[in-house]
Amino acid sequence: MKIGIMSMAHMHAHSYIKALKAIPHVEVAGIFDDNQQRGAAAANTYQTVHFIDQDAFLQLEMDAVIICSENYRHKEMVVQAAKAKKHILCEKPIATKVEDALEMINTCNYHQVILQIAFPVRFSAPIRELKQQIDNGELGEIIAFRTTNRGQNPGGWFIDEQKSGGGAVLDHTVHMVDIMRWYSGEEVSEVRAFVDSSFHNIGIDDMGLLTLGFKNGIIASHDPSWSRFPEYPTWGDVTIEVIGTKKTVKVDALQEHVRLYQHGDKPLRQAFYGNNMDYALINDFLDCVKTNRSPSVTGMDGLKAMEVALAAYESNRKQETVNLSCI
Repeated sequence: MKIGIMSMAHMHAHSYIKALKAIPHVEVAGIFDDNQQRGAAAANTYQTVHFIDQDAFLQLEMDAVIICSENYRHKEMVVQAAKAKKHILCEKPIATKVEDALEMINTCNYHQVILQIAFPVRFSAPIRELKQQIDNGELGEIIAFRTTNRGQNPGGWFIDEQKSGGGAVLDHTVHMVDIMRWYSGEEVSEVRAFVDSSFHNIGIDDMGLLTLGFKNGIIASHDPSWSRFPEYPTWGDVTIEVIGTKKTVKVDALQEHVRLYQHGDKPLRQAFYGNNMDYALINDFLDCVKTNRSPSVTGMDGLKAMEVALAAYESNRKQETVNLSCI
């Protein structure tokens, strides 16, 4: 299989390329990046070809592309890749506007190409184990969720609202909304949120607290803050607590680690030994392409998760609960 990379703007691009290179019979066909320095450096590191022209890149013989651009460019790249008949794995959030996400989904459907959204948390072994327990009925009826996705401020274009579409709330809400939807099979119907910037001197949100109501009555809370300082022993956390009528189970997708003590500015580190979520995500996407099956995480999944984050911003502006049908 031949897979192309569209943009190295997102740090996950490096992890995805490493996963591709670790899978037998898979080739990185090339890297498109109109940032000459960044694209050329990545092509040199991963021993492939750099393209500064998107049209020339899309003329390559490839099975699929992985889009890792700034958020506001997702629509442009997805639409052009779909027209070129390339299957697509797109970094999250799917877009920065509902209408853009809908255009992306419709264009991919029209050109009969796969659109999968990069939600690697779905492929965490502990997260999947809890999903199996829920499906087996071990927790009973789900009553509530408590979730967090707290990490470090990534800086760069992530804190440029024009390019990112939003700060921590957009960046770190979509993952856990996707997991809650996946676990429950239900949609979020209302959002009440408080959004602010408290941890860094930046002009974009770096923290928030969301309260969600689902259509079937499930309630949930979510903390998506960039609250981890650089010296913290790990990047952050990805937690979900599922409260059921039979039992309650809590999972942290990043808790499989050993502690390392050493000299330097970061004397304590947490070395993760669990399964590689990014590798599992890439493997799943390649299987979709090979077997032409529906993606595990669809464009509509991406849209529904993004809608909740956008509703959180709307709720904070209005200082009231927002019904998702209103955004």
